[in-house]
Amino acid sequence: MKLTQGLKMAVKSVLSNKLRTILSMLGILIGVATVIALVAMGKASSNEVAKQVSSLGSPNSLSVTIFGRGTVTTLSVDEANELGEVANVAGVAPVTSTTGYAKYGKTQVSVTVEGITAAYEEVKAFPIQDGRYIASPDIKNNTKVALIGVDTAADLFEDEDPSAAVGKKITINGYIFTIVGLLESQGSSLTGSNDEKILIPVTTAQKIFQTSGVSTINLIVTDTDLMKATVTAVEAVLYEKFRGNENAYRVLNQEEAMETLNAVNATMNRQLIYVAIISLIVGGIGIMNIMLVSVTERTREIGIRKSLGAKKRDILFQFLVEAVCISGLGGALGIGLGYAASIVIGIFMKSDTEVPVDTVLLAFAFSAFVGVVFGFLPANKAASLRPVDALRHD
Repeated sequence: MKLTQGLKMAVKSVLSNKLRTILSMLGILIGVATVIALVAMGKASSNEVAKQVSSLGSPNSLSVTIFGRGTVTTLSVDEANELGEVANVAGVAPVTSTTGYAKYGKTQVSVTVEGITAAYEEVKAFPIQDGRYIASPDIKNNTKVALIGVDTAADLFEDEDPSAAVGKKITINGYIFTIVGLLESQGSSLTGSNDEKILIPVTTAQKIFQTSGVSTINLIVTDTDLMKATVTAVEAVLYEKFRGNENAYRVLNQEEAMETLNAVNATMNRQLIYVAIISLIVGGIGIMNIMLVSVTERTREIGIRKSLGAKKRDILFQFLVEAVCISGLGGALGIGLGYAASIVIGIFMKSDTEVPVDTVLLAFAFSAFVGVVFGFLPANKAASLRPVDALRHD
């Protein structure tokens, strides 16, 4: 049998039972579409992870979190600034953070209040859009001045333009502060919203909130290629400061955070893809069942063809082609549905999705492979029928 002749006969047979064909390819269609949609979702998640991690600071930044455990529970601002003496560290910005209550007129909001030093702007890359930044004299004189985030400004001055916040006076936990700067919008990060906060001098924060140490130390390095060595050196200093208690602090860099989150993301996506593969296998079983029914219905046709000279390989080829046509068509439709689903996912997750071409080709090839594997049994059964037995079949 010629290849073209076999293909024509297979396609004709598939199209002669449209409803059966649609139902049998449904499992393959859903499986392929699910694989593509999950890959797109994984890409969107990875993009979101990268976005969230980048919001923690520039790629050459480090963050030290103080947990306050052990005999030594905190570091002073001066002790934190000593980390600037570590090789490759270009800047240090210690922070003390707490929750406070800001009030303007009759409006009161709960807000994150961070006590900072003048180095915060450069180290955290957190500029202002209006006014001035907190300066060294503010730190030295415990000045009651504040920088305000755009969302907090909108909440406090709900009936006014937030850009006019500079110069206004608010109270933080009952203390009167003058707003000297409006921060640029930074969006949200893994630690929460960067726009719902108020920054004040660290010395002022320690005084009104009665704290002596810092909760976070932000570092910026000169050479990112030396990041691991810098982390080791910083940890060595902290190890000595906290008398060997490694549970009292943690040093985190963006690369580490990205690797950890991507590993979790990849594991979840891998498990979901396994579920999609199971769907493809179930679809293949459906094709096998339909083809077995088709063999039973067409037993007389097979007998006639064999009596006219058709060989076993001709019958085997025809039924295999039919199975591959069903699975291939289901795979093609599944690709279209998967792309549509990826667009919808991108809209809902508000992140860019991407479907790699190799994933599409692999999904389609796997769907065709499923057709061959699960179509072989009914095809072999049809090809093995004896002409005499087939012609006797009612």
